[in-house]
Amino acid sequence: MDKEHDSIPMVDLQAELNLLRTPILEMITEVLDSGSYIMGEKGEKLEKLVAQYVNASYGVGVANGTDALQYALQLSLRALNIGDGDEVITTPFTFFATGEAIAQVGAKPVFVDIDEETYNLDPNKIEEAITEKTKAIIVVHLYGKAARMEEIMDIAKLNNLRVIEDACQAIGTEYNGERVGSIGDIGCFSFFPSKNLGALGDAGFITTNQKDTYQKLSMLRNHGSEEKYHHSSIGMNSRLDEIQAAILLVKLYYLDIFLHKRKEVAKKYTENLSDLLKKPSIPAGREHTFHQYCIELDKRDDLSEVLKKNGVASAIYYPVPLHLQKAFAYLNYRKGDFPIAENIAGKILALPIFPMLSYQQQDHIISVINTFMLSNG
Repeated sequence: MDKEHDSIPMVDLQAELNLLRTPILEMITEVLDSGSYIMGEKGEKLEKLVAQYVNASYGVGVANGTDALQYALQLSLRALNIGDGDEVITTPFTFFATGEAIAQVGAKPVFVDIDEETYNLDPNKIEEAITEKTKAIIVVHLYGKAARMEEIMDIAKLNNLRVIEDACQAIGTEYNGERVGSIGDIGCFSFFPSKNLGALGDAGFITTNQKDTYQKLSMLRNHGSEEKYHHSSIGMNSRLDEIQAAILLVKLYYLDIFLHKRKEVAKKYTENLSDLLKKPSIPAGREHTFHQYCIELDKRDDLSEVLKKNGVASAIYYPVPLHLQKAFAYLNYRKGDFPIAENIAGKILALPIFPMLSYQQQDHIISVINTFMLSNG
């Protein structure tokens, strides 16, 4: 194995940092010189610019010390007055924090199987899961591909349900010309370092077009306080610090360039990988910003091992659907309840994708996979 192909990671954060090091350090210096480190000028500017980018009316920067997605979803559920005894419909094929946030506000996660082509919540299966206790739907735009929002919003309107978009992997993704995160009642974004727009620490964001929801979110993320030392409700400390806001301001400037590069990498994979495996599809009217490029094959684990031996990282997002997680055993779901999610969980494999992935690196990845498929397909 030559040096060029030695250890190709899933994402190369160092290469991105090297490219943006000078403007990032300049912005951090501005924060240090300002003496304002929490909820200052950089954070306010970021809130306006990200909301504008998503085409939402309002934005709230959140998270410190724990997973930004979990905080964002918790705050969103609480802002919509969802809690004890309520039910929230969502997908079982997602990161654990999606279901975890529902449980942490006292509500019950109700899972619905996914569409086998897009891996997103299947609108055709939502209505049968609605009860008198159902209050909301959490839609996950998985891997960067938009869910079928028009159908989901129609169901929500008909049944008087709120819609929260988990767009943590999908900033910049469009559905029929609308940016995800601005279509439902609330949009949640994670700026975890490996995301398409990533901080250099924990950070997250919430968008909404509703002024009252925005005001409640702003209060809840700051200990339930609108005025210092005066607290009108029980909130939490989920404030985005100024240094992370400064870093994100720099990266936001380059986001569309990086998303374009991700699409180029994805296109090369799709055009050159073997047709013996399943590659991502992009239905009409929907976009894919490729936070992950995932393939499906029966011998997933064997290919993963071969890639590893050839210096190529791979990952499984996600090996165990939420309804089969031990933490959700109290919901009494069983294996076989959501066969599509379970089947895909056993076949899915994510390949390296990041803006700085070189042509030589990608050619090597494609060659290893195609050689494997010829022998095992």
